[in-house]
Amino acid sequence: MKIAILADIHGNYPALQTVTEHIEKWHPDWVIVNGDTVNRGPRPREALQFVQEKETNQGWVILKGNHEEYVISRVEVTEPEGHPKYEAFRMAMWTYHQLNGNVAQLARMPDQHEIIAPDGSRLRAVHASMRSNRDGIYTFTTDEELAEKIAPSPAVFVTSHTHRPLIRQLNGTTVVNTGAVGLPFDGDWRAAYAQITWHKGEWQVEIVRLPYDREQADRDFVQTGYLEGGGPLIELVRYELATARSQLHRWAEKYDKPVQSGQMDMAESVRLVWAEIGQEGAGTQAYW
Repeated sequence: MKIAILADIHGNYPALQTVTEHIEKWHPDWVIVNGDTVNRGPRPREALQFVQEKETNQGWVILKGNHEEYVISRVEVTEPEGHPKYEAFRMAMWTYHQLNGNVAQLARMPDQHEIIAPDGSRLRAVHASMRSNRDGIYTFTTDEELAEKIAPSPAVFVTSHTHRPLIRQLNGTTVVNTGAVGLPFDGDWRAAYAQITWHKGEWQVEIVRLPYDREQADRDFVQTGYLEGGGPLIELVRYELATARSQLHRWAEKYDKPVQSGQMDMAESVRLVWAEIGQEGAGTQAYW
């Protein structure tokens, strides 16, 4: 039995196409998209339509991630454009408009999926953990915390969300982080996904890394209008693509609350982040 699990596409259509081509040559029995197909990237509509076509015609399973929830939440927005809370979520609003406000297709996505092997052992996939789809599993997560995050423990627990690949053992459970298709954060820009096999009572895991047309992924930020329409934070997302490192956390840790409370405007907060990382203004150009 062969299972391919990909996640954190984030509207990176060239990376999705490359990973899909590799998966289909492997001929898995199951393909699971483990959340965050849309948002934080320039081609959410194309990425969503692509995986939905695979769901319809090839039986792919598409799970919900925290970024699907961010877009769903835009239905209830009451603040006008320019309001601090509106600006803090402008990225998700841009995605919402790209999907023509059709969030029902996101809301229907399940939060988890299980596959039962012939010997009765189970593989469970969730976007982050059993506690929350924003509660990630990291190398520094303690064994005690990890046990809580995966309970009840299956034979294989598959997570994503952190954009960092991981294979770890805990009390008979293999914990797998797929890494990210669209925005890896481990310093390696290549797209990542997990190949998992069950054979004669044994589970085996491999993380696959694939180069793709990253230059086109960068051009998509401009060609789709994402860089202009998504607000100042998109400059940091584009830099994430270039560096394969998380950059939005810098903004969120220091400036999310001041921006949402109206103490600071978004553009100023992003300028301060650029100053911190020594790349003032770099978000308006390509990086390679």
